[in-house]
Amino acid sequence: MKKISIISFLIVATAFNFTACKSETKKEETKVETTTEVKKSTAAFAVANAKNDIKFTAYKTTEKIGVGGQFNKIDIVSGGEGNSVKEAINNTEFSIPVSSLATKDSSRDFKIRKFFFGAMADTKLLTGKLLLTTDTDGIAKITMNGKTEDVLFTYTIVDDVFNMQATIDINNWEAGEALASLNKVCEILHTGGDGVSKTWSDVALNITSTF
Repeated sequence: MKKISIISFLIVATAFNFTACKSETKKEETKVETTTEVKKSTAAFAVANAKNDIKFTAYKTTEKIGVGGQFNKIDIVSGGEGNSVKEAINNTEFSIPVSSLATKDSSRDFKIRKFFFGAMADTKLLTGKLLLTTDTDGIAKITMNGKTEDVLFTYTIVDDVFNMQATIDINNWEAGEALASLNKVCEILHTGGDGVSKTWSDVALNITSTF
């Protein structure tokens, strides 16, 4: 009888464990299949719904040869909505993932991400806020390398298209070491006819939002 009781107990215990594992697996599958739908803004004008082209031009060699690139993603943190283009742009807070950088050269992209942005504090995101001060001028509060600086820009609004242009100096964000790090790894490619390797600290920005 004792032997039979032990066998019965083992059968019950095994059945219980099997049922428990099956239940947990089902819960995990349900959790994986659950998705969150991201809804677009219903405002008349929304930066999140617009086609945003964030382009930049950096410069190399003493001759100052331009190297173009862009960021393929922007996230709207706050604001970015209104009844007009101007209202939507004004007070928009945003973040740009450094990982979305693209220059049509994968090797160059890797070097910029690792040796430039990777040499800074808070390397994953560029963040900022746009303020329109007049009908043609504005201020972008850009945070990079753990430091926030004001960048003056000019802009136009034609129909449903907003375009802003500005020039920033990397040194204003105390990123000279990051620039030197990039220049070192790109030393040969950034060497001009005079034999000097140079990466300029000024970068031109050209940003367009088409609503």
